[in-house]
Amino acid sequence: MSNTDSQGPIWEVFIQSKPGLAHKHVGNLHAADKEMALQNARDLYTRRQEGTCIWVVPFEAIVSSTPEDDEAFFEPSNDKAYRTPIHYVMPEGAKHI
Repeated sequence: MSNTDSQGPIWEVFIQSKPGLAHKHVGNLHAADKEMALQNARDLYTRRQEGTCIWVVPFEAIVSSTPEDDEAFFEPSNDKAYRTPIHYVMPEGAKHI
């Protein structure tokens, strides 16, 4: 996928629905610069006041693993059992964890 064409660079858009929650990817758009990308993202993805914060990220800035990397990236580490959630007690009243 080319990161630019006659419409300008591609920007990935992330919306935070409520304070304290993670931003979620909602799509992408074309814009000449970051200010235009932010305004276009607001117009396209928050018309019904769906969010509290918008992130726009240039497509070219995103780094991704590949399917060939799945073993190295996603295979569990048996020597680091302390990373599994079974060793932790969830505090009562904890939210968004």
